[in-house]
Amino acid sequence: MKKFVLMAGGTGGHLFPAMALAQELQRRGHEVELMTDHRVDSYGSDFPAKAIHIVPSATPSLRNPIKFIGGGLTIVRGIAVAFAMLGKIKPDCVIGFGGYPTFPPFVAANLRGVPGILHEQNAVMGRANRALARFADMLALSFAHTKFVDGRSMEQVLTGNPVRDRVRAVAGQPYPVLTAGGPINIVVFGGSQGAKAISDIVPTALAGLAEPLRHRLHIVQQCRGEDLDRVAEVYRKAKINVELAGFFTDLPERMAGAHLVIGRSGASTIAELTVLGRPAILVPLPGAIDADQKNNAMVFEGAGAGWVMEQATLSPQSLGTRLTALLSEPATLTKAAAAARTLGQPRAVEKLADLAEMLSGKNILEDAL
Repeated sequence: MKKFVLMAGGTGGHLFPAMALAQELQRRGHEVELMTDHRVDSYGSDFPAKAIHIVPSATPSLRNPIKFIGGGLTIVRGIAVAFAMLGKIKPDCVIGFGGYPTFPPFVAANLRGVPGILHEQNAVMGRANRALARFADMLALSFAHTKFVDGRSMEQVLTGNPVRDRVRAVAGQPYPVLTAGGPINIVVFGGSQGAKAISDIVPTALAGLAEPLRHRLHIVQQCRGEDLDRVAEVYRKAKINVELAGFFTDLPERMAGAHLVIGRSGASTIAELTVLGRPAILVPLPGAIDADQKNNAMVFEGAGAGWVMEQATLSPQSLGTRLTALLSEPATLTKAAAAARTLGQPRAVEKLADLAEMLSGKNILEDAL
């Protein structure tokens, strides 16, 4: 048995692939612990680990000198806290999944001579991972072409982005047949907890569809708690069959039964769509410094698996026009579903676990003695 410490920012995009790896390592008889930040309570309270450790962390702010100094001190404190924790845990290998909460513990692991893997979920290498690259022994990639990885000295391996067991369990389901006059299943979500823009635009677009299409719809939409009532009212007035919730624990199963998904293009969403083989209209999160979601979405669209619609130009009318065209042409959706599946990496978690096991036999400081 080996001991592994996984390190991830406390959002679904970082925690979900870490959760998948934890499940796989435990299946292989290993011990897993997690280091993250306080947000894990919202996203990963059921994380499969022997223990979850909250490590002080901060996002650097170059615009505000006071916040920059304060953040730097927090990071140093986080390194010290993680260094002490790792001394007690004595892991054989650490795996970082990005996000600034990964920085202190990953640096601390390096100081202790523990070998480490960085996993990059997006088509653009994140800033935290770029900063940590010098401390990593290996870089695991989700996309064959990833921005900002060229010139890195560590070994790079294409593993794909691990998906949770719930996704893998339904990955073999065929794309549901969309028959003339039959039900149309659409899943809508804006990330782990929904997004206001999605809630503003999508229900109105669906309500504006022609009555023959509208009455065939079965919508599953995940949205923020504060948006539930007004979203429900739009669907009620349009007489559209809908299930609404702030979070669906069975979202993978619902996606597997969908004819079309509408949502953001975070790394975990892309990974799950491609493993399941489901077409999607993707609305990348705007304003990201490195446009990671847009780059993810462009790979998806480039393969013919879906359609990118920028939030800046998205309206109920433009989305309604696109939906009318797609829902009236089942062959287009079926072809896109097949294209999505060609991008899938259903064995990503096994590949990443293999790398972790391989690297766990090496201890930098011990090997140097």
